[in-house]
Amino acid sequence: MSMEAIGSHLTRNRGMLGAMRYPEYRKYWFATLASVIGFQMVTFSQLWLIRQLEKDPIWLGSVGLATGMPAIVLNLFGGVVADRLDQRRLIMATQTASATLILLLATLTLLGIVQVWHVLVIAFCNGTVQAFDQPARQAILPHLIDRKDLMNAVALNSSIWQGTRIVAPMLAGLIIAAAGTEASLYAGSAGFLSMVFLISRLKVPQIERPTHGTPLQNLLQGARFVRDNSLFSSLIGMTFFNSFFGLAYIQLMPIFAVDILHKGATAQGTLAGAGGIGALLGTAAVALMGRFAHRGWLLLGGSAIFGGFVVAFGLSHWYYVSIGLLFLAGFSQSVYMISVMSTLQARVPDQLRGRVMGIYGMTYNIMPVGGMASGLIASSLGAPFAVALGGSAVSGFAFLSGAFNRRVRRLGSEPVPAEA
Repeated sequence: MSMEAIGSHLTRNRGMLGAMRYPEYRKYWFATLASVIGFQMVTFSQLWLIRQLEKDPIWLGSVGLATGMPAIVLNLFGGVVADRLDQRRLIMATQTASATLILLLATLTLLGIVQVWHVLVIAFCNGTVQAFDQPARQAILPHLIDRKDLMNAVALNSSIWQGTRIVAPMLAGLIIAAAGTEASLYAGSAGFLSMVFLISRLKVPQIERPTHGTPLQNLLQGARFVRDNSLFSSLIGMTFFNSFFGLAYIQLMPIFAVDILHKGATAQGTLAGAGGIGALLGTAAVALMGRFAHRGWLLLGGSAIFGGFVVAFGLSHWYYVSIGLLFLAGFSQSVYMISVMSTLQARVPDQLRGRVMGIYGMTYNIMPVGGMASGLIASSLGAPFAVALGGSAVSGFAFLSGAFNRRVRRLGSEPVPAEA
């Protein structure tokens, strides 16, 4: 079925896939799908490669730190660039750079000369590229659809990240088992190049861009907006706790698969896939809810429950129980993070979108740094303790937010205001 036929069908059947009836959004969605599959496969392959080169869990955290640090430092500047430049061309440039870096790592692996420092340097360079890629993607999205379908578009975009958590890790594990780590890396780079091709065909309407102030002044303007808006600062703070503490178990997954559950690469892919299935179903559940009258409590409850399931996974020594716990963790995490993302996209002013989403991306990209911290804790106290500690922090922040932030509690029960 052609993309035009898909659009015609969706025009008659809006439902969960209503945003797909916009031709440019469809191109963007499929481009993002290809890129994210590649990204997930590369992430899986890098961790597996590091585990083969070094046994100390601190090295798993190191590759995450190498990826996360430049993204964290440069995401704010990436947001400024996304507001000032042609976002379509910026995405094409960043995706081409990522593909080139991963092709280099795959070739080093194929030749049998790859070393730990190669993986770390390439991860650092790729993290630098991602700092400019992610704000551009977030900033271009609302201009491809009618604003009344924005929440649906956000849910559909989120479903890509959740759905690929099912397919990509399992696919990477199978490719590694059959053809080696280099084959998985080559396949991942192809995903980035596919996005370049599809985005090159995207037609984006004229976007008003900042014409006054220096880049530093533009950056500070976005930071002040988030600082002075308690709802934005709280939701972005919740994203930080989710990324730094809640998702740190992903970096330690090879330890759980091999040393605790006594399985291999395929089992690691299955564990990651279980979380992806739960997350995808959670995304579908949020999309079906539509306008939920008590979104604030849904967000807070989902966060607290997610933290609890992470704690339980960290303490589990049974393979099938661990699969079930990651499924439930993925479901609950998706419910509250989609609510965070939808709220941010619906309320942020267009002229500040790149910068605010750059700050959001900065907190999201801090996940590898959290993985590094968990790796240090795991080296001393064990991976189960490190993961359980992270889950406890997520639940604790949710309880504190519910107790002290009235605006978060009342989300969904009052009209969406026009933010200053």
